[in-house]
Amino acid sequence: MLAEAEALGVDSFWTAETYGSDALTPLAWWGAQTSRIKLGTSVCQMSARTPTALAMAAQTLDHLSGGRVIIGIGASGPQVVEGWYGQPYPRPLERTREYIEIMRQVWAREKPVTYSGRHYQLPLEGGSGLGKPLKSIVHPLRNDIPVYMGAEGPKNVALAAEIADGWTPLWFSPKSDEFYRKALAEGFAREGARRTADDFEVANVCWLIENDDVEKAASRLKPTIALYAGGMGAKGVNFHNDVFARMGWGQVCAEIQDLYLSGRPDLAAQAVPTEMVEDVALVGPADKIIEEIETKWKSTCLTTLILGGWPKPENRERILEAVQS
Repeated sequence: MLAEAEALGVDSFWTAETYGSDALTPLAWWGAQTSRIKLGTSVCQMSARTPTALAMAAQTLDHLSGGRVIIGIGASGPQVVEGWYGQPYPRPLERTREYIEIMRQVWAREKPVTYSGRHYQLPLEGGSGLGKPLKSIVHPLRNDIPVYMGAEGPKNVALAAEIADGWTPLWFSPKSDEFYRKALAEGFAREGARRTADDFEVANVCWLIENDDVEKAASRLKPTIALYAGGMGAKGVNFHNDVFARMGWGQVCAEIQDLYLSGRPDLAAQAVPTEMVEDVALVGPADKIIEEIETKWKSTCLTTLILGGWPKPENRERILEAVQS
């Protein structure tokens, strides 16, 4: 699949992590088997690593791959941050800003890294007193490794537009395009914004499930949507639920969450309408998928469509051509 994807002109491969496999190890494996394709994370969870640790991993992978790495980071939510990583969650936007600033210091190698923030201090304040500022002993291949932010809420999206090189949405829908364009514009307009709309990347994972039967295709994604909208967070603190609610699925999302949190994930999946799946994914026969790419997705703020699925061999070139054109 890797060789075929590269030959067909696929631009990039992306990984993610929640609380199972990590996002970085597969990139090393894929990078060794390819020569052109970019290697991105969508996303690395900030709580899984200190900013200096992720900066080291990124510059190592960048060397191994010949400068093909894109590092997407995300704050995740309190359920994962506190339940899996055992770290406090408050002020995620402030923490994200600090995290990115430290990574860029590491890659710049202008001087030993020092930082005095609310969440990160280098050297550590109040420790043994023996810590000292350090500078990476490895010279990065690039001192401007692209940093994307995973974000769903408007404040976080605006922050991405202000300080990052790109944004990786989750559960993006063409229905939400105008909402997100406003958030992005707010970030681009801030003093000192790193990029403009013209050179900012928006790379969205869009699930692709090809089947002549739309219902069968959609049914494969319903348990995943139920997990995210219903089980990935508590009531009132589930950012994925909020995303779907903004599309007009608020009442349905409340039902899905009630079912999931009461221990009935199967019923929660059954409560996901097929139309809700179609809002965020490409499901059904190839002709329908191609038409929706052309008529719904291409006019959005997205610059890269990351396909969460591999088209059937007989339709692969047609679908990929629609995405790339």
